[in-house]
Amino acid sequence: MIVTFDLFSALTDSRSGASAFLGRLAAEHGWAVSGEELYDCWDRHNKAAQRTARPPVTFRDLSGASLLRAYDELGLAADDRVDVDADLTALQASAADWPLWPDVAAGVTAVAARHRVGILSNVDDDLARTTRAHALVDPALVLTSQRLGAYKPSPELYAAAAVAVAPEPLVHVAASGRDVRGALEAGLATVRLVRPGHVVDPAGPVPPVEVADAGDLLRAVEEAAGAAG
Repeated sequence: MIVTFDLFSALTDSRSGASAFLGRLAAEHGWAVSGEELYDCWDRHNKAAQRTARPPVTFRDLSGASLLRAYDELGLAADDRVDVDADLTALQASAADWPLWPDVAAGVTAVAARHRVGILSNVDDDLARTTRAHALVDPALVLTSQRLGAYKPSPELYAAAAVAVAPEPLVHVAASGRDVRGALEAGLATVRLVRPGHVVDPAGPVPPVEVADAGDLLRAVEEAAGAAG
């Protein structure tokens, strides 16, 4: 069995990590905006862009355009010191320092002792390799939008992931509402890992298996696989 994890909600506390970097960036520019405010605005635009994006548009393309939109919305784009491409390069490099959730290392290791584990994410391959989570999974199972040719939350991405690992069955561990919905709508066996700041999409299907701690994932993914089989 193959178990994939969402990179930037289930495994990585991306809001804390990126907000810390963006807070330092804002201070360097002399902007009166917090890292959290800047991250939330950028992330909102990023997710909106991903809803309709398709390769060959890259995750970096989407992130750069979304960062510029965030700067514009927050009144920062008029600053003649703004170099969005340089800021984006530094932001993506900082992903190497974004923290994993405290329960991730033990939880993923326990699953990996019995099943092959990977990542299913919207990012580009290079960015995935930058993250701390990459060391916990099989590098051959880092399934990105760049590799699969689609973006979350489209069910097309999840269907492509299932084809990529066939004939092995696939279970996906998701945390965000859009990730849970996309995986379930594609027919994947899905486990929701509860994370702060993420809720289930009220208009979407209800995840059949849900856990609050990654230490419970081995039982949960096997339960989800059994129910799907």
